[in-house]
Amino acid sequence: GKNCSLLQEMDVMQKQDENCYCYVQNRTIHLQYLWSTLQIKINSREKFRFEPISEKNNCRNSETVFEFAACAVQILWKPETCTETFLSIKQYGEDVCFKIQPFKIEPYTVRVKREMLDGKLLFLFVAGIFLFHFANSLSRSAKFFYLSGIILGALALLVFVLLTLKRFIPRHSTFWILMSGSWMASLYFIYCFKENMQWLWSEHRIYLLGYFLAVGIASFAICYQHGPLTTELSITLFTWMLQLTAFVLIYCGVTIPQVAYAVIAVSLCSKGLCYPLGAACHIARKMKHHFKSKKLVFKYLTEEEYREQGESETIRALEELRSFCRSPDFPSWIAVSKLQAPHRFAAFVLGSPHVSPAETKAHDEQYGIGGSFLEEQLFETRAQSEQDEPANSIHEEDEENENEMHTQTPFPYATELL
Repeated sequence: GKNCSLLQEMDVMQKQDENCYCYVQNRTIHLQYLWSTLQIKINSREKFRFEPISEKNNCRNSETVFEFAACAVQILWKPETCTETFLSIKQYGEDVCFKIQPFKIEPYTVRVKREMLDGKLLFLFVAGIFLFHFANSLSRSAKFFYLSGIILGALALLVFVLLTLKRFIPRHSTFWILMSGSWMASLYFIYCFKENMQWLWSEHRIYLLGYFLAVGIASFAICYQHGPLTTELSITLFTWMLQLTAFVLIYCGVTIPQVAYAVIAVSLCSKGLCYPLGAACHIARKMKHHFKSKKLVFKYLTEEEYREQGESETIRALEELRSFCRSPDFPSWIAVSKLQAPHRFAAFVLGSPHVSPAETKAHDEQYGIGGSFLEEQLFETRAQSEQDEPANSIHEEDEENENEMHTQTPFPYATELL
């Protein structure tokens, strides 16, 4: 109204009579005021009455049922007296007006100060982002389920009681009507608590702590009795509820509504893009596997790797043969009738080496260092090199003589093969 004093930043007013004050919002949007609030502090040595003044003088102008209920209760609501109160105003919210009614002729002071970074708004914004992106994992956590039950019981007691007594309500239509009314009453309770939190904490701290303690213990006991969520449908509904709560926290955590809408839209897009991105990655992997080159890449083994691989594969194959011979499907009598040394075969199946010590010694004498086979190979290789030297010294020899010479050259492994 015309009789109200306009408040501005850094104002300090001192008066002693009844008066109303208004703060008119700046409509120009600046991003530096994204988490900025205006703090109004009223204090006096004597008690005074702080009464908010609504912009709407008539409740018939209310657009929603919640606004009508809030307006009707504000008419009947008479705030208690106090000697000090605080008022936090968002930068781009509605215009705020209030009235100060002192009981005695005693001066009171109204101070206006801007807080560029409000920790409460920043906490709400970060909590909303965190809650939205981790809603799926948090909905499956038993500890978070109990914590959510305690918070719901403390802030929305009617909703919590109605969810507890759901099994005793026969009709779903009746349940949802009661649930809607409970949510409306709970939201208005939260609104009144937020508006008068400073007064309640300063004047009725013991009762407030007792309420939260008693309701919190009772809510935890009821949630512990029912147990965490187990069905996928209930977990999905709980996830959606957490994401909706995250949107409310994001909206309440910034002073510019347009920024809140943009952050919510980006969060929804980032959550919804995971499915097409996952499908695109799966298709890309399939296409890459389909168009992959069929050219085989050969890796040559060293002599040491060849020897180790041969020993390991031999041991593995012998163990598989032993396990097969011990199985009941093995035709043991047919195999024994065809063997020349059944006792040796039985010893091999029971774990004895497949080569006898005499055979090992004969193999070492034949193919080991100093063996006859190795000496024969060395001598034949040396003879071949001596025969190749005079042949290489003659550069102009006919093709027929060269072929005849190669046919007369002894093959180094002929003796062994024969």
